[in-house]
Amino acid sequence: MAVSTMDSESTRTPQPRAGLTKGGSSLLPAGVLGARLGPQGKHYVCGSMAAFTNILVTFPIQKVLFRQQLHGVLVTEAVQQLQRDGLRNLYRGLLPPLLQKSTTVAIMFGLYEDFSRVLHGHACGSGVPELVTRSFAAALAGTAEATLTPFERVQTLLQDHRHHERFNNTAHTFRTLLTEYGIRECYRGLVPILLRNGPSNVLFFGLRGPIKELLPEATNKAGHLVNDFVCGGVLGAALGIMFYPLNVVKSRAQSQVGGAFQPCRKVLLTVWRERGGSVAMLFRGAHLNYHRSLLSWGIINATYELLLKLL
Repeated sequence: MAVSTMDSESTRTPQPRAGLTKGGSSLLPAGVLGARLGPQGKHYVCGSMAAFTNILVTFPIQKVLFRQQLHGVLVTEAVQQLQRDGLRNLYRGLLPPLLQKSTTVAIMFGLYEDFSRVLHGHACGSGVPELVTRSFAAALAGTAEATLTPFERVQTLLQDHRHHERFNNTAHTFRTLLTEYGIRECYRGLVPILLRNGPSNVLFFGLRGPIKELLPEATNKAGHLVNDFVCGGVLGAALGIMFYPLNVVKSRAQSQVGGAFQPCRKVLLTVWRERGGSVAMLFRGAHLNYHRSLLSWGIINATYELLLKLL
């Protein structure tokens, strides 16, 4: 989620790139690995590695948040549930988000760069504002990410303690869903994911540059790392709050196995009624989601930018 032009490597985030090379030295001689990956390929690799790092660090927080979204309980009760489950189950369900997030973030950054380059090339000279092509590229990348919905689906089932006895691990869950219910069951919750991914990508990529410009100018590598962390974290946290109800709908829909597929509106109304028609209850867990998103997207953005410079 950022802005790019035809020369994605040098102009995507001009401030950090320029600042890092002011001293005339590069982090790696001639970008050895970057040259092998190509100017576009490294965006996929950097995005994947950034997401991998983030998931390992923040998975326990995500698990607490999931319990709050699913059951509408306080953070203390969610933590107590995990304590009762035991340390053995703390990282239960890690593999799906590790695979899914590493792939989706790679798609998010990589396809955004590719789509931006292609759309900019076609729109060049047509009078279409670059902001429009970039926004469209971000929406397309977000839509493409939704193809990996089955990983979020399996993650939800493995994190829900009500399914601990039924599903053993990632492979067993996939096998059970496919053999007993078919491929369609793996895509339960697709609609809220689509409604979340496209708009959030557009806002993230569109606002990342302007927010970076508002931060104090960095004069060294540590300064750039901090700015990238703050920029990504602030955006991720804000978008996490904005789209929180869609994540609640997704969690509720994906916790069901079998049966009819309920429309988003109906699922949201069901949760709304169960929680007494309270907005505060609907947003139960949003404060933890804010801090998790702040940390997660700070890590992803800072790691992504750092790896781009290293490559």
